[in-house]
Amino acid sequence: MELDEELEEPKRSGILQSTSKRVRMIFSVMASPNRIDILRILNSKGPLTYSELKSLAGFKSKKESGKFAYHLRKLLRQSLVALNKSERRYTITNLGKLVLSLARQIEERSIIESGKMYVRTSHESIEEFSSHKIIQSLVREGSLPLELAQKITEEVENRIYKYQTTYLTGALIREMVNSVLLEHGHEEYRNKLARLGLPVYDVQEMLTNLDNVDNGAEGLLFNTGQKVFAEHLLTNVLPKDVADSHLSGDMHISNPGIWSMIPDTIFVNVKELIEDGVILGGKYLDVSRITSSKSIDDITSSLSIIISLLSKEASQEIVLDGLIPLFTKYSKNIPELEQKLTDAFATASTTSKYNRKSTNVSIRLQLGSDLKIVNAIINAYKNYTKITPIPKIGLIVDFDKGKVTDVSEALAEIISIGGKVMFAKGEVSSYGITNGTTKNSGPLAITLQSVSINLPRLAFESNKDETYFRARLALLMKPALSSMALRKKDISDLTRRGLNPILAKNTQYMQRSSVSLIVNLVGLKESVFNILGFQDNKEGRDILNKVIETAVDVATKKGKELGDTVAISMIETEGSSRFANLDGEKYGKNSALNSMDSDSYSQGIVLNASEIGDYTSKTEIISECNKLSKLLNGGLLVRLDIDQNATQADIKKSIEKAAELTSSFKPVKKVALCGECGFKDEPFVDKCPKCKSSYVI
Repeated sequence: MELDEELEEPKRSGILQSTSKRVRMIFSVMASPNRIDILRILNSKGPLTYSELKSLAGFKSKKESGKFAYHLRKLLRQSLVALNKSERRYTITNLGKLVLSLARQIEERSIIESGKMYVRTSHESIEEFSSHKIIQSLVREGSLPLELAQKITEEVENRIYKYQTTYLTGALIREMVNSVLLEHGHEEYRNKLARLGLPVYDVQEMLTNLDNVDNGAEGLLFNTGQKVFAEHLLTNVLPKDVADSHLSGDMHISNPGIWSMIPDTIFVNVKELIEDGVILGGKYLDVSRITSSKSIDDITSSLSIIISLLSKEASQEIVLDGLIPLFTKYSKNIPELEQKLTDAFATASTTSKYNRKSTNVSIRLQLGSDLKIVNAIINAYKNYTKITPIPKIGLIVDFDKGKVTDVSEALAEIISIGGKVMFAKGEVSSYGITNGTTKNSGPLAITLQSVSINLPRLAFESNKDETYFRARLALLMKPALSSMALRKKDISDLTRRGLNPILAKNTQYMQRSSVSLIVNLVGLKESVFNILGFQDNKEGRDILNKVIETAVDVATKKGKELGDTVAISMIETEGSSRFANLDGEKYGKNSALNSMDSDSYSQGIVLNASEIGDYTSKTEIISECNKLSKLLNGGLLVRLDIDQNATQADIKKSIEKAAELTSSFKPVKKVALCGECGFKDEPFVDKCPKCKSSYVI
């Protein structure tokens, strides 16, 4: 036995010597940073041709060709790299991967021994750097295959060690990850992993320029949050063609920061909500619970709370109905009702807002009902308007079954001091949006209307061909409506999960029958008369009507396909001036605006209050107004522009006349307001009579 062991000893010694020599050779290969780089490149990007590998390894000049060949030959001899002779491509071998892994571990250990690396995370903590967390994030957030995640992580880790960053943050690591993903052609994965937020400069600018923030730190936070969610909408939620259409100016998405979270307009039967009580569940635990209200004190308190809460669940407007029968039933003391309502309006106005412009709250008054209650609400609103520089609450006067003359004097006074009043027959918002739900299963109905189409842009690109213009409109509407249907689903899902508590407790309101999708048309007149070249005569107006009919037809067909109520409107939108600016840059400043007095495209119909006294039902603009009102099933905003110097008597006459001629209109009178102290008690031009400030809004 001992003899056998002695005979085996020289063999074992020879094997060990051979192995030791092999290991030494491999370590000598590892001693060169160039060879380690070649292994890393092949591991992450291989197989590669000779020229590809040479270029990526940084040996770009002819003088360096010999050096590169030398390093590659060393790797081939030690079987760390293999050549596929048929494809003439080099790959890293399993042994090469093992050596590379060992090199990385040695490198990592040496750094750790010299001082650990720590990461400042977005979770407000400092943690020791771990490559495994990068892999986990890639798989969890980006849905990368594990093998690809490991490859990307290895390359990122190498860069971190290479750059020897002194202040390592989670944001910096994510930037590196996304850079590597783009280099490898994984743009879709990069989009999933992109960090949404603001550059440092933009944040500093927001803190420096606070003129656009009129509701304190809350407004600053809302603005910041909306920018983040707007970016998320355009990069990760909307189909790419729809996002590009918005960015290019073919269409406009209003309020993109909250577009997929809350609806635009909510029509509310507040009588049912107040009498039945509003169930908030586990939300708004710091808000008093609204039980069934029967006394005038409880009703006005509940009204104030409902206005405040519902204003957070709509981006543009809340239309409150049912107040007249509610107060008729429970209120006997009219002066008390006026005072309680004034207080309720004032309290509700303190609610937060998502934009510089508050969510409108409109009280719908049906003329022909209890006139004492109607007048009490109007007087309360007048008191509220006097003490509020820019009222967020307004009135919608439904004169379908009553006479405007019964309330015109009081309403004229309200309009003269900056109050918001809309006149309409039927359920219409102050923006002109029609409540088009086919079946209202409860006290709430919803419209989604934040998509506008740039008709002048389509006209510019139609080579003055009216048929082609309408065909392009039809093509653009289809993806727009599909995105609206997607928006409805997103809002519905978030609502059911509790984002909008009042809607969440009434999930039937997000069902098909009580949600309308509305697409808004902007710049119709410029398209037909200025760009397509038609005259403003009967033939031209027939073309104008055909455009609307095309849009309505496409909307109806798409609505049946989607299973939704879909309609077309022409109302005001901030997208109008954006469209005009973008088209001015693209086609020339005077291209479509050459016959306009403003820097925005036409929106709805504008009537001049100083001229309306001479109008009849056959006057051209009135005929056009009534024709369009019938065609546009989503709503038409008819604005009655009142001169700044008009008296209350003038205003009274103009609104009475407009009510005779049209089914809906919105009086608009500019009222001077001091931007420094909010004074508006008397007319002024250049300087505030109270604080002497020249900052006039």
